[in-house]
Amino acid sequence: MTQGIIHSIETFGSVDGPGVRFIIFLKGCNLRCKYCHNADTWSQEGGDKKTVDELLDKAERYKTYWGNDGGITVSGGEPLLQMPFLLELFKEAKKRGINTCIDTAAQPFTKEGEFFEQFKELMEYTDLLLVDIKHINEEEHIKLTGKPNKNILECLSYLSEIGKPVWIRHVLVPGITDNDEYLKETRAFLDTLNNVERVDVLPYHSLGRFKWEELGIPYQLDGVEAPTAERIANAKKILQAN
Repeated sequence: MTQGIIHSIETFGSVDGPGVRFIIFLKGCNLRCKYCHNADTWSQEGGDKKTVDELLDKAERYKTYWGNDGGITVSGGEPLLQMPFLLELFKEAKKRGINTCIDTAAQPFTKEGEFFEQFKELMEYTDLLLVDIKHINEEEHIKLTGKPNKNILECLSYLSEIGKPVWIRHVLVPGITDNDEYLKETRAFLDTLNNVERVDVLPYHSLGRFKWEELGIPYQLDGVEAPTAERIANAKKILQAN
């Protein structure tokens, strides 16, 4: 049986999908977001290896708290880097009648080869995706994360084509992602999609800074303050329009 490389588990998540969620954080991510608060999930080294049954047996202990909307959410790191495990996990979850959600930045997405075949199958067992739009501008996206965003936007367009529900998340970083021009550009892109159920604006914070220091990595956004209430309201007004 395939094993997942696990960073940690949260048994009563309330912000990573509908209802109360059992959240499985996987290890491994190709992005190096300057504001990342889980830098300790970048590498797959040092993670706990768990089987699908081990995880779902534990998740089901909390099923009485889920109500009609809750279930499991797989987050990270980047869940799509462990595609064979994720597919096996969600297939088994559906057999057990469990609602499934993926929290992803969609960076591994490609419409080619084995990945896309597995992704198409995975979508048959996925109820919802929470997808981060890090930055709408490709050049700025590379500066912020180290990677381009063309395939990420392509993933969102594909999810719209197949009618798979998504919640969009956008981290608001002063001087980087809170520029009105970029916010309007993001909104214009969202208007091309027909499957977006909600848009969440997440204000930047530096609470994960200590993890960078523990890993001996210089923190990238030294001196950047959290956005003001006014800028948060402005971003919500633009991004949550329609």
